[in-house]
Amino acid sequence: MAALPPFHAAVAPVTAVELGRSWHPGCPVGPSGLRALSVSYVGFDGRAHRGQLVVAAGVTREVTTVFRVLYRARFPIRRMIPIARYGGDDDRSAAADNTSAFNCRRAVASGPPRWSAHAYGTAIDVNDVENPYLEGGRVIPPAGAAYRDRSRVRPGMAVPGGVLVRAFSSVGWLWGGRWTGTPDYQHFSRTGG
Repeated sequence: MAALPPFHAAVAPVTAVELGRSWHPGCPVGPSGLRALSVSYVGFDGRAHRGQLVVAAGVTREVTTVFRVLYRARFPIRRMIPIARYGGDDDRSAAADNTSAFNCRRAVASGPPRWSAHAYGTAIDVNDVENPYLEGGRVIPPAGAAYRDRSRVRPGMAVPGGVLVRAFSSVGWLWGGRWTGTPDYQHFSRTGG
């Protein structure tokens, strides 16, 4: 196995223009409270790539730590592109198996409408297809149905005790795969929501 180049991470401010449709006035966090975090990751091709996540300014160190661990473990990530490139459309991003973070949107949950942790930049969805969100009989994204059976572990999956879950847990983030009734295997957040 060939050696990987050194892990790279860089933090930069973001503007409303760069956030595109993923942000709008009235969101709980403005552009000044967010950062573009560029990090190295290993793709499903086994090669080093660079991707970008938009996260809350206060979590850049934690998120860098997580992705450094994943890079060193060669945990595969399909792609990592800010959701603004998908017009802020969570379903389009999920269908593309995109790992993403900030998106000013409501939580996909029953009960009264409330902001998702993604709207604060404190949640990350990793490999949506390999780690679908199960809501009743619905699988999000639909291609994730092939990964509904979590006992057949394949590359890119979040599993209890696996490197992905351990990496986020090491910085105090919680995994949506532990939710009863509506497990969200792709979802990791600082607040558990």
